[in-house]
Formats: sequence, C-alpha cells, structure tokens
Amino acid sequence: MLTPGEILVEVTRGPLVENVHRGHVAVVDWQGNLLYSAGDPHHLTYWRSSAKPFQALPVVESGAADRFGIVPKELALFCASHSGEKMHTETVLGIFQKIGLDTSFLQCGVHMPYHAETARSMIRLGEKPTSLHSNCSGKHSGMMTLIAHLGYDPATYLQLGHPLQQLILDYVAEFCDYPRQEIVIGTDGCGVPVHGLPLFNMALAYARLVHPQGDQKRIAACRRITDAMMTHPEMVGGTERFCTDLMGATQGALVGKAGAAGVYCVGLLREGIGIAVKCEDGSSRGRDPVVVEILQQLGALTGEQLASLGKYHHPQNINHRKEKCGEVIPVVKLKKED
Repeated sequence: MLTPGEILVEVTRGPLVENVHRGHVAVVDWQGNLLYSAGDPHHLTYWRSSAKPFQALPVVESGAADRFGIVPKELALFCASHSGEKMHTETVLGIFQKIGLDTSFLQCGVHMPYHAETARSMIRLGEKPTSLHSNCSGKHSGMMTLIAHLGYDPATYLQLGHPLQQLILDYVAEFCDYPRQEIVIGTDGCGVPVHGLPLFNMALAYARLVHPQGDQKRIAACRRITDAMMTHPEMVGGTERFCTDLMGATQGALVGKAGAAGVYCVGLLREGIGIAVKCEDGSSRGRDPVVVEILQQLGALTGEQLASLGKYHHPQNINHRKEKCGEVIPVVKLKKED
C-alpha cells in the first residue's frame, strides 16, 4: 500500500485553495545519507525520463562517443526530453549520419513537437511529424550510437532482453545502489524499459552523478555528461522549458532533468547532493514549483536566480480572459533527518 503523500503545492482561486498536489521528496548526499524529506522518501515509482543521463553514460564509458566524434551538444541531447525544435531534429539527424545508421531504426514513436511555434509552422506547411520530433529521439540516438559501436542488433533494441537494455539496467542498479533483480520494469512512453525505484535511490544516483567516485574513466564520463547538460541546456529541453531555464539560470551549479508523471531529479555539484521529487497526480504544474522551492530552502539559489525562475516558482492561475484568478503556491516543508 502506498504511503499518502504530503501536500506539496496549493492552487488558489480567489480566497480559496481549490486544488492541492501531494507528493514525496528525498534529498540525499553522495555518501548515501538521507538529509531531508517530505512525504515518503522511499516512495516507489518509475524514474521515467529523469533516468536519461544514466542511460547515456555507457555511450561515453564504452568509447562510442569518442569513436563517432560525439560533441557536447549531442551528448546533452542523449539526456533530453526535447521540444522538437529545428535545433533538436537537425542534431539527431547529424548523429545518425555520424554513426552510419538510417533514422528508420528509430522506434521512439511519433508525435507533434512540444514547441508550439514549430508545431504551428508544420501544420501551416502541411508537414507531418516524424520520429525525429519525438521528445525521446535524442535518447534513442544515444542508444543507437552504442549499438553501432558494440555491433548489437538495432532492430530489437526496445526489448528488455536486448544486451543494450541489460547494460543500462546494470548502470541503473549500480548508480542507485539498488538490487538489480528488485528494479521494477515497465514500458516507457517511447517504448524502452522504464525502471521502478524508491525516490531515495534516484536521489542517490544524482548525488553520485555530480560527485562521482571510482576510477578516472567513471569520473570523466560523469563529468562529460553533466558538463554537456549544463553547457547546452537548450538541448535538454528547449525554448521556455523548465530544465533549460533552471540550468541556464544556475550556470553550472546543478543539473536537472524532468521525468513524466510528476518526477524530477536534481544534482547539486558543489554540495554533492541529489534531489528526487514525485507529485502523485503526475502534474508538472505542481512539480516545477516544488523543485524551485526545495532549492530555495536548501540555499542553492541566489536571489537573482530565484527571481529569474519566478514563473516556475509561483505560476499565476490565469483564466481565458487573461485575468489572474489565483496562484500556484509551493508549500513543501523539508524535514531535516537525524
């Protein structure tokens, strides 16, 4: 039975709280200490797209990134849930040209770009979306880069038994310090296996990503991933996307990656701390304000940075007449663990 989440966000309309978003938070350091929590820090849920940096790590450690000349913006795209803007689709196409595979191998599905103006332009021109526009095409191009390097079958890479997915499962288990056989496997929105884990272990993985241990090869790979994401945040999300604006505002202090269904993870580089958030209702409306509020409570944002993230921290409740009716207010209170 799931532990009921704490109220993390209140949504007002006039003088009343009309809705609330409940959820769970874990804040963990690289040594595995639970520092702060809200709700149940061991809440079990799927990692969704917040796992993407760890799915990209073997591309670097295997030597595939170096073999094919993968540059930082392409590496950042491997970690992305992008908006389908031209800068994203052209980069995916360039990756496939580098690795010598046809984009027909992409099995991430097809949807219209998240970027509204790109979608409107396509509609006006009568263009149909392709797999390149999928928000997960960057992740899948990273998987294809590893497949091309290791000589795996590109036709069956979605299957859990494929050696690529088994390798990724090894990375997830190792970074999360969680028994491999206990990771719950589902199917993600783009068709690949998705990993069910406690929030504590997701936060631990992000702490280890930003404060890596082990041999120089592992440390270098983690730093290449985080540096790429922070240097090219526009590739991780896109125009007016939270991941992009958060990393852009904090300028090398953190990496952040959204996951579907109300999941978000952050790694604070200087502190060696990981944060994992889950809104139970799967809402990004509740999730993003909580992330900013947690960073504020941890002292991870300057006043200027907090102000620049104001539209995510305290979104306005606006009606169809463009009138302010209320606010989305994060009320999460981190509990310090002993």
